Amino acid sequence: MSITNSMKPVESTYEITAWKCLNRSVDEKWSIWAVDMMMVGYETEHLVELAGIEKPYNQFELSELTDRVFEELDLDYTDQDRVVIEYVTYLAKEVLNDRRDLLKTLREIKNLCVELDLDGRVYDFHSLYFAKEDLNYDTVQWYWNGADRSNIDQICMDYLQKWVAENELG
Repeated sequence: MSITNSMKPVESTYEITAWKCLNRSVDEKWSIWAVDMMMVGYETEHLVELAGIEKPYNQFELSELTDRVFEELDLDYTDQDRVVIEYVTYLAKEVLNDRRDLLKTLREIKNLCVELDLDGRVYDFHSLYFAKEDLNYDTVQWYWNGADRSNIDQICMDYLQKWVAENELG
């Protein structure tokens, strides 16, 4: 996420930027983000409009609206590599700070990995997800060397900490 304004956007901007970059559908989560941004001092014509969207969502119109919002806020989502790394780092920090569930977040990153054709940058999350998921139902898994029921959570948390340390958000 690149923003030139001196104010700091809300942390969930990393998620919204990734969704924009990946051309995800606009829904109420975008509206919540817009409200959160307004609460910290951002207020543009189109951000106010996004904050007030209601169902049914017209994705064509909302794509144009979010284009305007990103332009007004000077948010850059064109570098997919950077956006993906920042998004995964944001998600990792959310888990480490007990704001998101570990398995659900691993699933989200695993799905992102699949969406990006098993992108090598995030492939370890794919393996960790399946290792943890298998260990929920069985005593063995074949995705992460040395992981078992007694240590899978610690392995995941250690990996998240390592990821954040190597990809710290600016």
